Amino acid sequence: MSTSALDTVTTAINTIRTLSMDGVQAANSGHPGTPMALAPVAYQIWAQEMDYDPGAPLWPNRDRYILSCGHASMLLYSMIHVSGIKKAKACGKVLDEPALTVDDLKNFRQYGSLTPGHPEHGHTTGVETTTGPLGQGCANSVGMAIGQNWLAARYNKPGKELFDFDVYVQCSDGDLMEGVACEAASLAGHLKLSNLCWVYDDNHITIEGDTDLAFSEDVATRFEGLGWTVYRVDDANDLKALGQAFSKFKANQAGPTLIIVRSVIGYGAPHAAGTSGAHGSPLGDEEVKLTKEAYGWPADKKFYVPDETLEHFASTMGERGAAARTSWDKTYEAYSAAHPELAAELDKIWAGELPAGWDKDLPVFPADPKGTATRGSGGKALNGVAKNLPWMLGGSADLAPSTKTLIDGEGSFGPTSHAGRNLHFGIREHAMAAAGNGMALLGLRPYVSTFFVFSDYLRPAMRLSALMKLPVTYVFTHDSIGVGEDGPTHQPVEQLAAARAIPGLVVMRPGDANEASRTWHVAIAEQHRPVAMVLTRQNMPTLCRDKYAAVEGVDKGAYVLADAEGGNPDVILMASGSELSLAVEAYEQLTADGVKARVVSVPSFELFEDQDASYRESVLPPAVTARVACEAGVRQGWDAYLGLTGAFIGMDSFGDSGPFEDVYKARGITAEAMVAAAKAQL
Repeated sequence: MSTSALDTVTTAINTIRTLSMDGVQAANSGHPGTPMALAPVAYQIWAQEMDYDPGAPLWPNRDRYILSCGHASMLLYSMIHVSGIKKAKACGKVLDEPALTVDDLKNFRQYGSLTPGHPEHGHTTGVETTTGPLGQGCANSVGMAIGQNWLAARYNKPGKELFDFDVYVQCSDGDLMEGVACEAASLAGHLKLSNLCWVYDDNHITIEGDTDLAFSEDVATRFEGLGWTVYRVDDANDLKALGQAFSKFKANQAGPTLIIVRSVIGYGAPHAAGTSGAHGSPLGDEEVKLTKEAYGWPADKKFYVPDETLEHFASTMGERGAAARTSWDKTYEAYSAAHPELAAELDKIWAGELPAGWDKDLPVFPADPKGTATRGSGGKALNGVAKNLPWMLGGSADLAPSTKTLIDGEGSFGPTSHAGRNLHFGIREHAMAAAGNGMALLGLRPYVSTFFVFSDYLRPAMRLSALMKLPVTYVFTHDSIGVGEDGPTHQPVEQLAAARAIPGLVVMRPGDANEASRTWHVAIAEQHRPVAMVLTRQNMPTLCRDKYAAVEGVDKGAYVLADAEGGNPDVILMASGSELSLAVEAYEQLTADGVKARVVSVPSFELFEDQDASYRESVLPPAVTARVACEAGVRQGWDAYLGLTGAFIGMDSFGDSGPFEDVYKARGITAEAMVAAAKAQL
């Protein structure tokens, strides 16, 4: 490389460094050290390695870049600006304006800006996923890598390969300390995801100080044991060594790659280099000036972007990405002519649309007093959807026989075959959910499954599903003390309230087989919210829909299942899930006793709150204050519907081990208790 070319590269890297410093300093908040140290690595990935067209930031076969250490967000924002990425609207239209301007960088961490403190998917074009909670970006990348391999297996044809993108992740010591990253790395190594490359910033610094305080393992040996190929780069500023490492990654077909890069945090800062201060707080105006002087940069210029830097990225990443995308467009045009049905599927995936008739095979169950567990009816409904929604795929955390989540007639996605729709995540609940997010970010419709009590293990990823508005379906079975003999360690009590507390997550607890089938209809129809369905292990009666209200009421979250003659009840009985049959039993007894009662099935608080006030009041008339709710969980959340005087029958402690009928009776969760509470209300 000539001296002038080297000078241009150095200028580009220092542009990234100084923009990051200036952004953090202007906000007086943030982390400047990591962007300063990792600017050469980000430069190498973006300018020299990735196939990414800044003019088409939603191109389906673009390489993906994830900054898992989201606290270093100014690094990503600086890259988005200097690379000239165009802004894309939510509808997919790309505008002829930059995704981030210099003014946007100046507004780093300010209210309403496009440069929030941590990167947010859907908020800023060029941000592939929301990161900040350490380890999540790493685990998302595994889902993206799985998705690429599955898309390639289903849709690529000889001479018409549509999917071969790579996934790059920059991650930190903090990411690799998090358990979710280790779970995800273990899964990626097992599946031999050779399109996945993590670049680990080995800077020996965390918030508290040197990593020796809490982290002394041999990361390379760990990852080799997990099935990764590991390369080392001793100096983050050695672009030649970085380029060689990435070339080895691209040639490696054995499995995922980890590149360990040694860096000095706050590189170039005369007093902050190598200290936690450069990591976790602004440098200060004087330190910024001294650092710019150390870079040979105009000390008094803020947010300075030389024209040659913009031209350099346009001639490297821009030209390479545009050529790759243009070639892909021609391939896709030929593909569409040769394989119109498959191309139509892809068009719907990218548009976020569902195929016609996707719900035509959802099962309808006859009335049955003995009934079935909703995990069983839910599993049949899952298969009814999967038959007509080819890009729905998923699996469980080693529990498919119990959660009933296998897709019939489909193979498994594994190390040697990536065409299967049945995923086996192993006992890695957290990585499973985060990988589900990664797949959803590609437009696929993933579902993940485990026992409801273990939703605690994956909650941070489920929260991010909601934050990113991703339609991931969570199938939780073994919903309550109805688990019975497994005892209190496996009996969820507070998990319903905890799940309902997540904004943007639709929680659904269907009350019989047909409600479970309808729950799948609701879940797949949701395009911008995750759905958590909570299903039973134990059987419950399948209600007669000729006698009771139509199951489509599930769509509204709560509906009148059975009513008093004339529709003017004196008492309202509310229930979800397996307690719905208890409410029906109590209703029949109260009616026989001459009490005017109404049963309201409440499968989803969130869907009910979506309805207008007139509908909600038609279901729960304000004048009827005598109310009883029954749910085998804690009371939290129900008071909104019970009012100040309503009665709740449920749990206020952990459960017990024993046959579920005995546990319910011991805890007072019975139809008789509902009848007594209703009469006491009156």
